[in-house]
Amino acid sequence: MKRLIVNADDFGIHAAVNRGIAAGYNVGIITSTSLMAGGAAFADAVRVVGECPGLGVGVHLTLVGGGYPVLSTQSVPSLLDETGRFLPSHPVFIARYLAGKINLAEVERELTAQVEKICDAGIVPTHFDSHQHLHVLPGIFAVVTKLAARFDIRAIRKPAEPICFFGGMMPSPGRVAGRCALSLLAAWSMRNAKLAGLAVTDCFYGMLAGGQLNENRLQALIDSLPEGASEIMTHPGLGGEELTQIFPWGYHWEEELKALLSPKVRERIRNGAVQLISFREL
Repeated sequence: MKRLIVNADDFGIHAAVNRGIAAGYNVGIITSTSLMAGGAAFADAVRVVGECPGLGVGVHLTLVGGGYPVLSTQSVPSLLDETGRFLPSHPVFIARYLAGKINLAEVERELTAQVEKICDAGIVPTHFDSHQHLHVLPGIFAVVTKLAARFDIRAIRKPAEPICFFGGMMPSPGRVAGRCALSLLAAWSMRNAKLAGLAVTDCFYGMLAGGQLNENRLQALIDSLPEGASEIMTHPGLGGEELTQIFPWGYHWEEELKALLSPKVRERIRNGAVQLISFREL
């Protein structure tokens, strides 16, 4: 049996993203999302969850991306830049981490506060994933599995896209190399996830196509799904021009949303006998 989780990342980062995710759930194929506790539109996202009762909601653990921590800046100085924000990207974070300048006790305090904020909002998280996939790093992964046990989180993202999968894309060598490194780290960490009793999908897609998942690519991806449970990571949103000005990641927010709303995509799911699920059913 083919089972598919269609997860929308960055829930709570901006109201335009929240609107896109709500549309993708109500009209399209989104089954799951990942909530950023420190997102500027967190309160709006909590409101949206109340209007989408079947939507699976996980925790998008966040240590990078330029936003502010949930805790005070004085509580987690090793995680922040000189302005009191998270470091801008995973390469900057990893360089500091490898230099021994990231305090794992601060990582645990901040991630704990993020999970607590979401739970205190009345949301029962379905899974853990993370912004720019930092949860697979050794050391940080140990913190995340500890939090999973504490908060009774039963599933975690396995961001290990098949090395030979290109989905009709011609990505840059740097993006391919980054995907390979992430997949190897994820494969290592997920062996430990299973030992910790955490459920993971069999396959993951959306790394090479991150922010670039159009209708044709999504249809081709669905046609090539293997047996078992898979996750497709997506980044839908409305007001793409506004989002691009704020978040210079090169994402095509509205094009991804259009793909997720496409009747052709839903027909491919139906014809392929693909069962849509969330991490809750995993």
